[in-house]
Amino acid sequence: MALGALLLAALVPLGLDSLSRTAAARTLPDQAQIIDQKSFAVLETVPPPSEANATTTFLWPGVTEDSLTAKPFHIYDDEFYDIIGENPTLTLIAETESDPVFHEAVVWYPPTDEVFFVQNAGAPAAGTGLNKSSIIEKISLADAAAVANGTAPGNITVTTVPSNPQVINPNGGTNYKGNIIFAGEGQGDDVAPALFLMNPVEPYNTTVLVNNYFGRQFNALNDVGVNPRNKDIYFTDPTYGYVQDFRPVPGLPNQVYRFNATTGAVTTVADGFIMPNGLTFSPSGEHVYIADTGANMGFFGWNFSNPSTIYRFDVEEDGTFTNRMTFAYVTAGVPDGVHCDSNGNVYAGCGDGVHVWNPSATLIGKIYLGTTTANFQFAGDGRMVIAAETKLFYVTLAAKGVALE
Repeated sequence: MALGALLLAALVPLGLDSLSRTAAARTLPDQAQIIDQKSFAVLETVPPPSEANATTTFLWPGVTEDSLTAKPFHIYDDEFYDIIGENPTLTLIAETESDPVFHEAVVWYPPTDEVFFVQNAGAPAAGTGLNKSSIIEKISLADAAAVANGTAPGNITVTTVPSNPQVINPNGGTNYKGNIIFAGEGQGDDVAPALFLMNPVEPYNTTVLVNNYFGRQFNALNDVGVNPRNKDIYFTDPTYGYVQDFRPVPGLPNQVYRFNATTGAVTTVADGFIMPNGLTFSPSGEHVYIADTGANMGFFGWNFSNPSTIYRFDVEEDGTFTNRMTFAYVTAGVPDGVHCDSNGNVYAGCGDGVHVWNPSATLIGKIYLGTTTANFQFAGDGRMVIAAETKLFYVTLAAKGVALE
């Protein structure tokens, strides 16, 4: 016992010293700052829910909104150094005064090195008319890089994509066999929500993949992802069309579905959500992450006791979901778009920017914008585009997106 205790006493200081040297060897990038969570573990005054909730900005002693946005890469854990690399950059490449042009369905198309995205179908500034809410747009990443490098001034060109037939109220999007799938929310009583397959080059022709569940309209399709193992298409169906006043009273529960494009079969794979929203798979396809944004109930207002939560499921070999677990709860807004990098780290667009967790559900960092980020997407290795409603950002970092097939 005495010898063991002596050995342990000798080993522990060595281990701590080694960790200290490792941390000290890290060079803090110019645009990054370290967040000391101990600094706000105990506050002198903790305000009530009416003053501190999902719609407010948490400013702890010693920080301001300006200080948080001045260095936008926030390091909560040393693992985030590996995400951002030695010289991460965040560049505003386009903005509008109030119209939320840069909303959802951010998809990178490698052959032309362009990124597609869609406008907001529900915000009053956009309106719900199809001339505003069914607009697909794209940018050139070469143009984005030129602005980021300082070789081109001002906002980049945003090009409208004339889908044909028109994709109605697109919200989520993903790559699929050289094309793009958009999740359409539908419009009114007569235009049913649907999954649209669009050719990413002219003439941008579209095909409807599925628009009903055994003859019944979906509620308002929100996000879509393809499992890398079985290649089936999975999508979420909340009632945001209804609570944003452009869809009728729902006729189905808020559920997650699976579509087999070969057989045409549609099956329900998960329920129990208030508002199932963003969906993504781990690089291996063994896990799926689904955001529940039930705290935000559209024209019914906010219900802070509802989920603002990312759940993780295991994906079995047969494509079914098991072992639901709470992965993360978000306090800034709600977690909307969800994506993984090539190492399985999980990213979500939230009320103040993009939050990043490791696969063990530890919050390791944020790309802090100080404004709502509905969605974003990797564009291959070391590049990301973030859609923040009235602002569009281009990010360079060390992390890589999941390889596209």
